[in-house]
Amino acid sequence: MIGLNMGIDLGKLSTEQRNPNTAEIDRVSTLDMVRLINEEDKKVALAVEQVLPEIAQAVDLIADQIKRGGRLFYIGAGTSGRLGILDASECPPTYGVDFGLVVGLIAGGDGAIRKAVEGAEDRPELGASDLKTHNFNAQDVLVGLAASGRTPYVIGGLAYANSLGAHTIAIACTPNSEIGRLAEIAIEPLPGPEVVTGSTRMKAGTAQKLVLNMLSTGAMIKIGKVYGNLMVDVQASNQKLVERCKRIVCEATGVERCRAEELLTLTNYDVKLAILIQQTGLTIEAATQLLQQAEGYLQRAIDQT
Repeated sequence: MIGLNMGIDLGKLSTEQRNPNTAEIDRVSTLDMVRLINEEDKKVALAVEQVLPEIAQAVDLIADQIKRGGRLFYIGAGTSGRLGILDASECPPTYGVDFGLVVGLIAGGDGAIRKAVEGAEDRPELGASDLKTHNFNAQDVLVGLAASGRTPYVIGGLAYANSLGAHTIAIACTPNSEIGRLAEIAIEPLPGPEVVTGSTRMKAGTAQKLVLNMLSTGAMIKIGKVYGNLMVDVQASNQKLVERCKRIVCEATGVERCRAEELLTLTNYDVKLAILIQQTGLTIEAATQLLQQAEGYLQRAIDQT
């Protein structure tokens, strides 16, 4: 119920501390206001830098489980949940993976993406229930997201994943967090108090977004979805992405646009296959077989010719 303390001592959470640097932000000019916000934002990347070893460990874990047939799940409430859903939704068009490979769950269900569902984040059993709905299993990886590190919905999800023997990762913006103690890998960037006290959609949200960028991008690189720094499994699902496919083939091979269009038409806009054919001179059948033998790693396929 709104207005009840429910035994939570917010004063102990680093995400709820008052920021002395912005104590008079309501009295300054607009330019000085945004300067203050910008100065605080600069601290976020430095905070993430401090937890790079844990992030790298998590990337390797996620990639290994995906190779074994597992999936990546994000679970969170409010801003944290929305960030997980955002990251998950970008993976299919960017890397050509199935929509079920990376899944974002938010307390209160999809309706909570736009409008908060009162009390949903306070029920740990809902975290477990949502995972069960998606047939979460021991091969999958669960990333629990909570800036405060104590959201019951996330705790319930992590506890359920642990009970199955699944791998778990926690991302919090407070040290020695409850979710961190539950997880196999704890990632805890500490960007400091928010510009507006407790508004964790700001620095804490940005920190979580940076970590999620690394987790999904790193895992996709490790499973062969990137050639150099080109997204060679991109899906040509709209006009912008059709053009991106052409540019990628041109960049990777040095051919002119007209040749890139020929190759993409031949391969039904399979960018990897188009590049492999151009680089090796193989037929589409032979290139397809070689790419399969290389488990989708384009550089490996090229090296084998």
